[in-house]
Amino acid sequence: MNKPNSFSKSEHLCGEKRIAQLFMQGDAFIAYPLRVVYLLEPKKENESVRVMVNVPKKRFKLAVKRNKLKRLMRETYRLNKQLLVDKVIEKNIQINIAFNYVSDEEMDFKMIEKKMKVALQKLLEKIEQT
Repeated sequence: MNKPNSFSKSEHLCGEKRIAQLFMQGDAFIAYPLRVVYLLEPKKENESVRVMVNVPKKRFKLAVKRNKLKRLMRETYRLNKQLLVDKVIEKNIQINIAFNYVSDEEMDFKMIEKKMKVALQKLLEKIEQT
C-alpha cells in the first residue's frame, strides 16, 4: 500500500472464485444497515485486506441511488480502515470482506460512517480472537 488513506484497485475484492469462497466459507454479522461477511486466511498475496461493497437492486431500483450508497460505503471504509489494516499486517494474515447494504432506506454519510466504524471494530475483535 502506497498511501494509508487510499483505496486502490488492488484492495478491491474481485474474482468469481474469491467472492464465492468468501460467501460459502466466511462468517457474517450485522452492524445495521451493513451486513459484513469476512474470511480470515493465512497471508498469500501482497494485499492483506480486500474489500467489496454491495447494494442490492432489489432494494434500490435506481442505479443512481445504488451507486451513491456504494460511493458512501467505500469512502467511509477508506477513511476508517487504517486500524484494521495495521492489525491484519501485525498478525500476518489476510482478510476478505464484503459490506452488503441491507436497509430499505437511504442513509446519510454520518450514519453510514458511524456504522462502518462499528463494523470495523467488530472485525478487529474477531481478528484478536484468532
